[in-house]
Amino acid sequence: MAGKPKAEKHLAKKSLAGTDAADGLAAGAKAPAFTLPRDGGGNIALKDFKGRNLVIYFYPKANTPGCTTESIAFSKLRAAFAKADTDILGVSADPVAAQDKFRDKHSLTIPLASDEAKEMLAAYGAWGEKSLYGRKFMGVIRKTYLIDKTGRIARVWPKVRVDGHAEEVLEAARTL
Repeated sequence: MAGKPKAEKHLAKKSLAGTDAADGLAAGAKAPAFTLPRDGGGNIALKDFKGRNLVIYFYPKANTPGCTTESIAFSKLRAAFAKADTDILGVSADPVAAQDKFRDKHSLTIPLASDEAKEMLAAYGAWGEKSLYGRKFMGVIRKTYLIDKTGRIARVWPKVRVDGHAEEVLEAARTL
């Protein structure tokens, strides 16, 4: 991790047991536990999905074109994922109120969690430096994890292209 700022080195060691925070977790790793506020009120935690497969997809911002397309696609495939014993959770840094508006506006049928503190995002390598039009900034990195029934990462999509992504994740879930 030479050349990375001290804070990032510390985060990688603390949160990811030696993996690079920018890269996230690898297949086979234990999924980091989390408890986050969710749309509609209350909290949602990794332990809520014990004994089931779980897709966690991280998206940058509610009500933006790519995030909307991705969330609608996962919502439309919810029943097919359920047949594969797989639940779906969308996570962003948006506040719960924004998640609620996003869910209602697009009739989303999957839970949406809010990580305003960015702790879970960092633990999963979904918070980091991004670049847009030559400007660098910190933000949510669009990536997806498929977690198996034992709580281990089964598959990682580190650089998601929205079109066809939900279908690709469903195919992978069916193989678990």
